[in-house]
Amino acid sequence: MADPRSVEVLKEALQRLPGVGPKSAQRMAFHLLERDREGAQQIGEAIRHALNKVNHCRRCNNFSETELCHICGSGRRDPARICVVETPADLEAIEQAGIYQGTYFVLMGSLSPLDDIGPDQLGVDRFLELIGSETVDEVILATNLTMEGQATADFLIDLLEPRGVPVTRLARGLPMGGELEYMDPGTLNQAFEGRKPVHG
Repeated sequence: MADPRSVEVLKEALQRLPGVGPKSAQRMAFHLLERDREGAQQIGEAIRHALNKVNHCRRCNNFSETELCHICGSGRRDPARICVVETPADLEAIEQAGIYQGTYFVLMGSLSPLDDIGPDQLGVDRFLELIGSETVDEVILATNLTMEGQATADFLIDLLEPRGVPVTRLARGLPMGGELEYMDPGTLNQAFEGRKPVHG
């Protein structure tokens, strides 16, 4: 016997989450409906609240409920150092490691022509405006060491080189194909300490 249409819609919605296939979605849907309707209500309200409240910081493009996020708005951070990351999860990984006191720019992805993700989708124009409007002593490229992350870093290097902005890239400690979100603090610390200029 087929599930009621509302259950099917819920399962389809849950499959939009990364790593959730049909079986996992079914298990989640049945759990929420059978055993945790209060939890399901909380999840729904939290999603609605976040969608209404969370936008992007006008400076670094990270998620924020205010015009400037807490990092860009802090007087304790060094605005002359900008670390470029792909996602808010990558930023959080660096913040949790407690190894960096500069600011960020969050691309919200990486270049991927097959997925129709180009410079416009990554806010590269906004990043270049930021570089042009502030005194920048160093741009740290902390894109993931995947093919897309490497392509994104190379693209940004080509854009930044004529502007004379010192650019470094995270170095040793990060394995090829690794993603910042899953790195331990020691590995991240080693990568930051071992960063090198991209040329010369």
